[in-house]
Amino acid sequence: MNRAGRLRDESPRDPARPGLWLGLMMGCIGIVAGLRFSGAVGAPVGFILLALSFTLLIPATRAMNRSRNCTTSTAGRRYNTGIMVASLAYVAGLGIAVRIHDQMTLSPSVMFFVALLPTIPTLAVIYVMGRYVVEEQDEYLRHRAIQASLIGLGAVLAVGSFWGFLETFELVPHVPGWWTVPVYAMGMGLAQCWMSLRNRADGES
Repeated sequence: MNRAGRLRDESPRDPARPGLWLGLMMGCIGIVAGLRFSGAVGAPVGFILLALSFTLLIPATRAMNRSRNCTTSTAGRRYNTGIMVASLAYVAGLGIAVRIHDQMTLSPSVMFFVALLPTIPTLAVIYVMGRYVVEEQDEYLRHRAIQASLIGLGAVLAVGSFWGFLETFELVPHVPGWWTVPVYAMGMGLAQCWMSLRNRADGES
């Protein structure tokens, strides 16, 4: 089905409202990041709040799988579920790894395996995305996923470069490299929301 036909078939009012859940999640993540960087909350409390924010992925994924505007294929629903599971595993693995590092003194060889706890889910995200691009038969949906991924990558490059220069000039504190994953996810999520809103506006016109 081409894009024009899809827009005619889509309902302008989506009862699932995945954008609401994604917006709430990204808003909570932004608030937690602001509290953490400002020093208003410590590392343990900040991570707990961040983990709670990511649990909004569960209702968001369910809404996306029910939404005609977000998912119309089996490959898309499998992609949404895979990203949700890998993202939650990433947050859990990151929290456990950071906690072990802060509370225990381990040899470098053991810490190498501890560092794999958040790394393996990151690789899983890459696998799920690549699998979706291969399995999705709808050219428009595949193009939309690739476009969102590129926007997420652009967000990583822009934010990383800008923050890196600020850090070089000693204007901001150092940020660990693993923050690229949340920035990428937020950029991709915002891109998906923007494309859904654009399609809805095109359908109403």
